Amino acid sequence: CSGAFTLAAAGLLDGRPATTHWRDLDTLARAAPRADLQRDVLYTDDGGVLTSAGVVGGLDLCLHLVRRDHGADVAAALARRLVMPSAREGGQRQYVDHPLPPSAAQPGLASTMDWALARLAAGIGVEDLVGHARMSERTFHREFAAATGVTPGRWLRVQRVRYAQRLLETTSLPVDRVAERSGLGTAANLRRRMRAEVGVGPDSYRRTFRSAGATVEACTSTSS
Repeated sequence: CSGAFTLAAAGLLDGRPATTHWRDLDTLARAAPRADLQRDVLYTDDGGVLTSAGVVGGLDLCLHLVRRDHGADVAAALARRLVMPSAREGGQRQYVDHPLPPSAAQPGLASTMDWALARLAAGIGVEDLVGHARMSERTFHREFAAATGVTPGRWLRVQRVRYAQRLLETTSLPVDRVAERSGLGTAANLRRRMRAEVGVGPDSYRRTFRSAGATVEACTSTSS
């Protein structure tokens, strides 16, 4: 992240998107007043000039480069070796609001989340999660938010987008089929959700991150 200041001193950030650790953003803004400062992202990629927000953001940027140059499968294998997430996009917020898994203290929630992940294509909603957990709606919302940091509805939307991302990376399914299999319904809804969560639409995402070994059909379905 501190490398952004070297780029700024060299004038290489003028007119380009750039970021750094959130604590140093104001300092970078003064050092590079003509830069297009991105205050709420993990990293930026403007071709030959790349910046990241913090040490972990730098690892995310490295994975982004591996995935761009060598495909999703290689990047995923490297992420597993590093014991880190494999699909954090540059446009994702530095203050990450994606859900964390519930602890062992909430086995019922973990079971419900696993159940939901196996049925994303089925159009399940929050009320179905409440029913599976066998809690009152108020209790479920409270315990879910306490365990994950997000609402159940937000969690479902994020999981559907993440599954859509995997399908776009690893299959040649048309966008409308990806939308169906991920439970997002229509191609228009998939595009809207992906732009909101990832910052790009499905077509752009696939062009950037599709694995060289992508199959024509998905190997598994989440509708069972």
